[in-house]
Amino acid sequence: MDESMQLAVIARIQSDFTTKFGIPRQSGLAPSLRSTVIFEPAYRDANALRGLEDYSHIWLLWGFSKIEEPRFSPMVKPPRLGGNKRMGVFATRSPFRPNPIGLSSVRLEGMEAKRGLGTVLYISGADLMDGTPIYDIKPYLSFTDSHPDAQNGFAGAQYAHALAVVFDPRLLSLIPEQKRAALIESLEQDPRPAYQDDPDTPYGFEFAGFDVRFRVREDVLTVFEVVKL
Repeated sequence: MDESMQLAVIARIQSDFTTKFGIPRQSGLAPSLRSTVIFEPAYRDANALRGLEDYSHIWLLWGFSKIEEPRFSPMVKPPRLGGNKRMGVFATRSPFRPNPIGLSSVRLEGMEAKRGLGTVLYISGADLMDGTPIYDIKPYLSFTDSHPDAQNGFAGAQYAHALAVVFDPRLLSLIPEQKRAALIESLEQDPRPAYQDDPDTPYGFEFAGFDVRFRVREDVLTVFEVVKL
């Protein structure tokens, strides 16, 4: 019996992050980050979205499309644990999984019919790279999907701390005003691998058409250059 199945890409996301580095490691950590869901031509039937406008949040099921050929490993090294401590793959959200499928809860900011694209979805708080394939969309239900007393395991402590961001106003002014809050929220999450803490090492990532370069010393991230791409 063949138990394999093929997933159809129903949409792709349009995001300000064009590379993996710098993307918030979980959805909702940068609530000001705006993205757009654009459906593939075969799925641009507005009837498929009827009623979705009544929900404030949705689930996105998507694919880790930029990893090498996936191979199963029962243990992985989460970057937030310094890259030197192993955890069971099913106790993490690592992209290196038996099936490279991601799950994100995002806010639905609005819907709009656009010429040549059908109805697009405007969302916030997504942790997806530009062009990421989306396999399914489901409404978020607060009475079943929210568990305020849930235990967060080792992940909880790793996301409780944010960096202080020092961003010279002259450099910040180069970034479009409506995108500045999302950029700062992303920087606060410390994009560096946890095992890299040399205060003199420069880092950078692409965001909204700019290369944002920074260094981190102790708990302070300082942006020292912004270059338009």
